[in-house]
Amino acid sequence: MDGFLLLAFLFLVAGVIAVPIASRLGLGSVLGYLIAGIAISPLLHQLDVDVVSIQHFAELGVVMMLFLVGLELEPRMLWSMRHRLLGLGGLQVTFTALAVTGIAMALGQPWSIALAIGLVFSLSSTAIVLQTLNEKGLMQCDGGQSSFSVLLFQDIAVIPMLAFIPLLAIPELADVAGASAAGEAEHASLSLVERLDAWQQALVTVAAVAFVVVGGHFLTRPVFRFIAAAKLRELFTAVALLLIIGIALLMIAVGLSPALGTFLAGVVLANSEYRHELESDIGPFKGLLLGLFFITVGAAIRFDLLFASLGEVVAMTLGVMALKATILYVLSRVFRIGGSDRWLFTLGLAQAGEFGFVLLSFTVASSVIPAELADKLLLVVALSMLLTPLLFILFDKVVAPRFAESQ
Repeated sequence: MDGFLLLAFLFLVAGVIAVPIASRLGLGSVLGYLIAGIAISPLLHQLDVDVVSIQHFAELGVVMMLFLVGLELEPRMLWSMRHRLLGLGGLQVTFTALAVTGIAMALGQPWSIALAIGLVFSLSSTAIVLQTLNEKGLMQCDGGQSSFSVLLFQDIAVIPMLAFIPLLAIPELADVAGASAAGEAEHASLSLVERLDAWQQALVTVAAVAFVVVGGHFLTRPVFRFIAAAKLRELFTAVALLLIIGIALLMIAVGLSPALGTFLAGVVLANSEYRHELESDIGPFKGLLLGLFFITVGAAIRFDLLFASLGEVVAMTLGVMALKATILYVLSRVFRIGGSDRWLFTLGLAQAGEFGFVLLSFTVASSVIPAELADKLLLVVALSMLLTPLLFILFDKVVAPRFAESQ
């Protein structure tokens, strides 16, 4: 109990001090949380805190965020986004994965490792980008909507990536990955599809998605009416949290992204009369958990490994971000995203994402990428996320004013 209270106190103090200072300096709340995590990282190391486990818990904030995003979208609006969702998102993931794969092979990596690296770096940070777009009121502009379409496609693409990565396994790494695979056994016990045939897995997955959609449409309203009759605000909040956590567990059990499941639930409930109550009840939890997630990203940076290979890691980080920005810029011209929206789209999605942490851990456990290389790639993911708020500042201070003057 005392250890839990101490950790809660440390995280809260770090956030309460760093975020207002960062916001006052025009750096944004996300960078403030990241700096807070970096500041308390040595203390967490001294206390032998498992930052990665806390990060997995804090990822629930990303799940809640996508639920709230879904509440803002009607199914008709989502259907109108289908061309950019599939075209813009699909081309971004495909071209980025292929480009990174080609460069990694040119640098001497085997094709299987290179392809796994390409898949990891094809993803961007849903948590940072959506949080920043919402904070700056840019979610409804063309650049914000295009960014959201790509991020949503990326979240969906994680599912086939997780299914495909084990096929790239290298036998020589099997013994090294044995311990990691054993460590994942606890999570595997939640799976409902682990021992099923492929067609059975597909059937169970479709049934789970159908349950979320149909249940969200027909079952939630009577439940919320029943709870609302009690006139206890905390009970309504508990049911809202139960809904999100329950859907997240169901999606994990059938091998899908929990963020995707809760997003679908949000879309289904977008026309519900309880939508505003859900937003107000979930909002504070989402904000706190997202803040905790960003703090853990900063705290998880291994500065010993970073300083030991500083030039290599920085070069890889800048190279990945430059490559992604180039691809995004070209796609923005193809899909006719113009003006400052083009640069918002290009700069906003140039980083690697939080799902990169998940995929890299999975590649090590699946004997695809050596642990030593994965540790360096984790640093690249973390550093690119750390640099992202600076790119948004560049957009605010340099790009947006220039386009405003030209109008």
